[in-house]
Amino acid sequence: MRLPTPSELVARRKRGALAAATVRARGVPPVWGACALVFLLGALLAALAIGPVPIGAGSIARSALARLPLLHVRSPLSSVEQAIVWQLRAPRVVLAAMVGGMLATAGSAYQGVFRNPLADPYLLGVAAGAGLGATLAISYVGSGGELLPLAAFAGAVLGVACAYVLGHAVGGAPSTGTLVLAGVTVAAFMTAVQTFVQQRHSQTLQDIYAWLLGGFDGADWHDVILVAPYIGVSSIILLLHRRVLDVLSLGDDEAASLGLDVRRVRLLIVVAATAGTAAAVAVSGLIGFVGIIVPHTIRLLVSSSYRAVVPLSLVVGAGFLVLADVIARTIMSPSELPIGVVTAFFGAPFFAVVLRSSRRIGS
Repeated sequence: MRLPTPSELVARRKRGALAAATVRARGVPPVWGACALVFLLGALLAALAIGPVPIGAGSIARSALARLPLLHVRSPLSSVEQAIVWQLRAPRVVLAAMVGGMLATAGSAYQGVFRNPLADPYLLGVAAGAGLGATLAISYVGSGGELLPLAAFAGAVLGVACAYVLGHAVGGAPSTGTLVLAGVTVAAFMTAVQTFVQQRHSQTLQDIYAWLLGGFDGADWHDVILVAPYIGVSSIILLLHRRVLDVLSLGDDEAASLGLDVRRVRLLIVVAATAGTAAAVAVSGLIGFVGIIVPHTIRLLVSSSYRAVVPLSLVVGAGFLVLADVIARTIMSPSELPIGVVTAFFGAPFFAVVLRSSRRIGS
């Protein structure tokens, strides 16, 4: 083994010092943390209050306090209003918050791992795999029952697994660029299979497209309980590795010089983000742009450090999707607009602005 020359040692020390200085970025500023929590709380109250039967936010807050022990607060809501709030609206709102927080957090994690602020949670074939799994379930079994979310989850995990296998097959440990190309290849193949199945079962096209565009119509507490463990564990893992994402954003060589096992850490973060995203899309359908809008907005307003981006993405992403769901179910009332249409309406112009600004910075 060749020993490094003195000039190489000096260069390594300089890279290590630069990396350490960059990694020592501050976490969430208290003001912005408080603003994010207020935003989420306001979104939750607004979503619980708005509907065909309007209910005051103050009354909902008092009803929530009445459910807590030892406070001795009396609920001002009638039995019918309580059923509307806690049995119809609350599961939908909680599920939207969980899915939005997970998609935004997974998006920020993917952006750190692949060192690209325009990466999203569907980069490695999660969307294509989930879409194929859901299409197969709807076409051959039907849109009801427990099989649909299970098939979508399995398809999403299978898509990312295939991307990793293909990346390794190309030669050795896959780089970030190799993984992205493998994800594109797998997504193209799965989309082709999905299209073939759709054409063979054209009578199910409406149900398939309704799922693909996303939504929380019919959500109940069972859906919340079903995905809570996956989203909870994935979110905790990503939050615990937010400092590591700062290290990875410096580059593989710099991260390795700081003693980080780049391959192992990258695999752990991708698996956690993928599992959480797969669980989210299994119950909500394919909701785009959340993983791009929220993290990039936080970078523009607060900080580019993942010590701030990851936790704020979790909170702000939850509030963002809750409000998007409010728009989806009220803008064309009594019918509902697919929530994927709402997020695309805001996300497509935002993506164009981000792409233009990134091009100016790179030029």
